[in-house]
Formats: sequence, C-alpha cells, structure tokens
Amino acid sequence: MFIGYLAGVNLLAYAAMVLDKSKARKGARRIRETTLLNLALIGGSFGTVIAQQTIRHKTQKKPFRSRLRGIILFQAFVVVALTLALIMTGLPEALLQRIASFD
Repeated sequence: MFIGYLAGVNLLAYAAMVLDKSKARKGARRIRETTLLNLALIGGSFGTVIAQQTIRHKTQKKPFRSRLRGIILFQAFVVVALTLALIMTGLPEALLQRIASFD
C-alpha cells in the first residue's frame, strides 16, 4: 500500500510539473511553487526531480531548487532515522513478519 502511495504521488508530482511547464509556455495561469513543493514534501520528490531533468523545468529557479534539495535532505534524514530506530529496537524482524503475513 505504501509503495502504491509513493508511485501515485510521484506520478502526480511529475504530471503537475509537466502541466506547469505547458502553462508557462502558453502564458496561462501557473501552478503555485508551494503546490509543487508540497507534492514533493508528501513523497513526490523523486517525480519532481525526474520532471526537472527530463522536461528542463524550474532548473534555474534558485529558491525552488534549494527548497527542493532541503525537502530531499529532510526525507533522507527521516528514512535513515527510522531505519536506525528499527534496527536499534530490534523491530525489523517483527516488521518483516507482519509484512509477510499480509500475503
């Protein structure tokens, strides 16, 4: 379920970046940067970065780039902290058994 969530939010983040670039080219009303960054924050950072690189959107905008990097660093910190917490408490085995019981 978590992997499905991440896939969905990353697809949504990628699509939002593509749509924003399309609107920029047409001179239409744009998607707010806070919306794009919030999509990255809730798990869509991978989709946002892939969109940046593949469609070359928001690559020169310094506040956006630095905020996106901050979000990615924060997410990496959370993953490392949770992983260490699981290892230190001995919960990885219990977690793996719980995941296996869903099959």
